[in-house]
Amino acid sequence: MTSLKQQTDAQIEKTRQAKPEFMQSVDDLLAKAEEFQEGGNATAVGEKAPGFELPNAQGETVSLASLLERGPVVVTFYRGSWCPYCNLQLRAMQQRLPEIQNLGAELVAVSPQMPDESLSQTERDELEFVVLSDQDARVAEQYGVAWKVPDVLLDHMTKDRGLELTKINNGNGDVLPIPATFVLSNDGVVVWRFVDVDYRTRAEPDDIIAALQQLSVAAPK
Repeated sequence: MTSLKQQTDAQIEKTRQAKPEFMQSVDDLLAKAEEFQEGGNATAVGEKAPGFELPNAQGETVSLASLLERGPVVVTFYRGSWCPYCNLQLRAMQQRLPEIQNLGAELVAVSPQMPDESLSQTERDELEFVVLSDQDARVAEQYGVAWKVPDVLLDHMTKDRGLELTKINNGNGDVLPIPATFVLSNDGVVVWRFVDVDYRTRAEPDDIIAALQQLSVAAPK
């Protein structure tokens, strides 16, 4: 099976071939964001994860507390359905969802898109985990993973991709979550995390499952 990293690397190379100058500017920009890239502001392992109540794709409110009542929770932040790297990640997570659920865990994906914009009908049919709308990336900010997107990236999204993020998100169009995944024990404590300002890099499902397996081993019999 092709790893998620191999898939995102292929997407990077595809974009690099098509837009070499843009990709070089992204490389240079991200290289300067060292502290943020290392997750200096993000909720740390051992800390209690911030609670939240957010609407799902059907407009129904889902709380972290209600998810934790059923067991561990994997919270992953993504930029939106318009992001090819996010779509690779979501599909990779869907493929491994049975393993996550067999370990007693829930998977929830959070983006700033409006509930009616967060997923197409086809995506709703394909994804079997919870997808939530975090308008203005307020919950992402509480987790320390909200990022003011630099102008070079905003220009690329607007001019090259034709994206109107203010409309898509029905609010702030220049603040997005960086790729971040948190594994929470059923008491809401972060036991593992992946945080990287480089939106082209994502947590490997294997690593997420390994963290859940460790939780399972540590749980009292």
